[in-house]
Amino acid sequence: MTSRSRLIVLLISTPVILLVVVGGVLSRAMGREESYGPMKTFDEVVTLILNNYVETVEPDRIMHGAMRGLAEGLDADSAWLTPEETTSVLRKTADPKGGIGVELTRQYWLRVIAARDGSPAAKAGLRTGDFIRAIDDQPTREMSAWTGARLLRGEPGSKVKLTMIRGNAAEPHVELVREADTVPQVTGRIVKPGIGLLRIASFTDHTADDVKQAVATLKKDGAAHLLIDLRSTADGGPELGIAPARLFVGDGIIVSRESRSGPKQDVTAASGDGAITMPVTLLVTNGTSQAAEVFAAALAGHKRADVVGEHTLGRAATQELVRLPDGSGLWLSTTRYLAPGGTSIHEKGITPDVEVAEPDIDFGEKAPDTDPILDKALERVAGAVKAAA
Repeated sequence: MTSRSRLIVLLISTPVILLVVVGGVLSRAMGREESYGPMKTFDEVVTLILNNYVETVEPDRIMHGAMRGLAEGLDADSAWLTPEETTSVLRKTADPKGGIGVELTRQYWLRVIAARDGSPAAKAGLRTGDFIRAIDDQPTREMSAWTGARLLRGEPGSKVKLTMIRGNAAEPHVELVREADTVPQVTGRIVKPGIGLLRIASFTDHTADDVKQAVATLKKDGAAHLLIDLRSTADGGPELGIAPARLFVGDGIIVSRESRSGPKQDVTAASGDGAITMPVTLLVTNGTSQAAEVFAAALAGHKRADVVGEHTLGRAATQELVRLPDGSGLWLSTTRYLAPGGTSIHEKGITPDVEVAEPDIDFGEKAPDTDPILDKALERVAGAVKAAA
């Protein structure tokens, strides 16, 4: 190895080593000798790239790629942020009020977790599992979900162009106009005699009050059984699922928080919780995420609800920013949420009692008139009512 190569490797390796130390990945999991093995391999890989790659590679490109890979190898929500992005977070720069109404994760490209009800993305037919290959012609291959979410925001009325991938379809280009979110996020209706359907499209600080009011209205209208629709509900951090869950869970552990920095914290039901006692069936999909998963896990864990639909995403962790010496930052998942039985929700998800898949739809196709998940839930409720009669 030449002196120049050694110097470049040292410059690249230093922040990577610091990143590993911050995460505690190597130093806590391995012995001292084993800890240096991966770094030696990293040193060799960098040297090979610098000396043998078909064209000259800037050291910054190698470093940034390594940092991204380290963060993304943890989970889809952890990310390495550039110095500019880190400064934006530290300044707590407010996001523009306009958006297209999607939640994102990473899976090679940016992947749509869900499109919020009534949003520009929903109107354009974006669905859970769609991939965004480019945002305004900027490729997403090396883009974090954190960065992608901010690129999609802008002033209401402004436009953003997406290059999409779904199944084997050609890559359609979709131009969306950003809007402020004004669609009600908790709604209710009687779907069958005696059965109320409560839709929670996102979770906020007001969701518990909105649910309480909507359920009271449904009871007045004759509902004796409640279907709660959490399909493609991905808005709202995990903590926001706790207060609505208290309405249905009257005792025991609602959810637990777990981190490396302290003991597990149990969130337990308090006096007055569990006021809503009617039977519940939850409708979920792979787009059910974050607060919706905490809510669903609490009810399912206490046998307060049956779960019908698809396996949920498994995204129930909170992140913190760790600033690195070069001004960049690590957006790191530091706390994960556990179901009442102690099973991690994060990266595990919730398995339904009755699994029903949503139908696949190609771009430009009209959604089918049938709703297999809702139909199966209604069938299950009717069977329970008949058995109890």
